[in-house]
Amino acid sequence: MLDEYNGKESGEVFVQKHGDFLDEVRIQVSSGKGGDGAVHFRKEKYVPRGGPDGGDGGKGGDVVFIVDPKRTTLSAFRGKRHFRAQEGKPGGGNNRTGKSGKDVQILVPPGTIVRDDKTDALIGDLVEPGQELIIYRGGRGGRGNARFATSRNQTPRMGEKGAPGEKHWIYLELRLIADVGIIGVPNAG
Repeated sequence: MLDEYNGKESGEVFVQKHGDFLDEVRIQVSSGKGGDGAVHFRKEKYVPRGGPDGGDGGKGGDVVFIVDPKRTTLSAFRGKRHFRAQEGKPGGGNNRTGKSGKDVQILVPPGTIVRDDKTDALIGDLVEPGQELIIYRGGRGGRGNARFATSRNQTPRMGEKGAPGEKHWIYLELRLIADVGIIGVPNAG
């Protein structure tokens, strides 16, 4: 901790600077959108009228908080305030499911409290090293046209869009966990 004189003659005011210590921060997190379902029909040389074979879209990435015991402050969030998970990929022909989006993993120190910024509701209390908390799930992938085939409609020409992800502002607060407690009368010297 560095104390510095502010240069004013009257009042003798000192300003305390705490360096890189940051104990509360507001960040925006977004889970990934699900991939769209494919509209595709089977095409082979000797199969003139192949049926629908559009695959489902991939699932969007989740927002995951992970406790890292090597971190001691929230100063890593000083330069970066927006965290976004990857979107799911669209489905393909031949009933191929799209690739799921990667999760965004946010590393926080032990003792971090996660709250919703709008409602101030407690989302989670992260204490144990290695603890994981999924706060928002990615969107579900859309269904391909192979899923819509029925006995009456054997060649559906529609696919489902992927579900959107969630976007929220989150408030992180660091609680310092003490290893030692001092018991005694105040101002006893």
